[in-house]
Amino acid sequence: MENQNLIYLDNASSTKVDDRVIEEMLPFIRDHYGNPSSVHQAGADAREGLDTSRKRVAHLIGSSPEEIYFTSCGSESNNFALNGLAEANQGKGKHIISSVIEHISILNPLKELNKKGYETTILPVDKEGFINPEDVKNAIRPDTVLISIMHANNEIGTIQKIKEISQIARGAGITFHSDGVATAGIIPVNVNDLGVDAFSFSSQQMYGPKGAAALYVKKGIRIKPFILGGVQEKGRRSGTENVPGIAGFGKACEIAELEMNPINEKLVKLRDKLFKGIADNIKEVTLNGTMEKRLPGNVHVSFKYIEGESIVLFLNMQKIMVATGSSCASQALKVSHVCTSIGLDQATAQGSILFSIGKFNTEAEIERVIEVLPPIIDRLRKMSPLYKG
Repeated sequence: MENQNLIYLDNASSTKVDDRVIEEMLPFIRDHYGNPSSVHQAGADAREGLDTSRKRVAHLIGSSPEEIYFTSCGSESNNFALNGLAEANQGKGKHIISSVIEHISILNPLKELNKKGYETTILPVDKEGFINPEDVKNAIRPDTVLISIMHANNEIGTIQKIKEISQIARGAGITFHSDGVATAGIIPVNVNDLGVDAFSFSSQQMYGPKGAAALYVKKGIRIKPFILGGVQEKGRRSGTENVPGIAGFGKACEIAELEMNPINEKLVKLRDKLFKGIADNIKEVTLNGTMEKRLPGNVHVSFKYIEGESIVLFLNMQKIMVATGSSCASQALKVSHVCTSIGLDQATAQGSILFSIGKFNTEAEIERVIEVLPPIIDRLRKMSPLYKG
């Protein structure tokens, strides 16, 4: 399918790379191709690019460059955080607290840690996807060594009360990690203000390249290395750094910091326009999550009586790209664990669609979706044995 006239509304899974980011990356592909660990001039040139990017990435979230460790993706950052923080503190205990709506790159490592003797408490959420900070407080045990709660949910867009939870964790002397892949570069993030000890975030959600991400680890927090080998990233994450990708990541962070406010004003207008257009023209559709503390470009809705995969395919034929949920789980063709966690029944959960709007989307594109979607829903419902209308 040609990209001409394509309407891309799957920005929660990956974004188009900003042209300014590509320009930043090109010199490290064509000219400064040395290994940043090498002691000669080519290595020094690559290392200079790495150092500049580390400063830019750190500045976006209000940390020092020394607290940033580059990884390959958000999933690696999450795995690094859970395994590294848990194992570094296992002498104090083996109990971890998390939530039922975390990304699978949190939930699956927790299952593996269970096999190693760790115990986990997985907290529920309310119908809007919020974790109650009091539930976190009540779940703490003498052997609790780690709490991991995502900053915002990548599917339904709910932004959690991270500051309240971090105060609880700090008061109990427990290390607190947050998955910020859905928020860093999208909404304002300051790790000191949030009170987190570790924070995962990624380039590809903020108009940077795939293959570059980071884990913030607060100075003084102990973490065991996740990938063993050389001394890269101060010995905490071995392996030659992806310098072109990291250069793009750094530029994407710089751009995001400068342009975030006007972009978010635009995204909120397009988000609200899209949902109103859907609600006004299609019956029996519900918005999932909350409108008050929601990611600016997130529209997650459930259409009764039909399957989300069918909607995705019919929209795809109209050159409109959307998702049924997390890109890491969609190919498994399973009902989203996030949807069932907020109380949706199986049939309604299967009819859920995520429209994630990005900075390159236009009002005309939103109007096109509002025009095309109602007849698609009507056609699919007429084919459904569940629909009695």
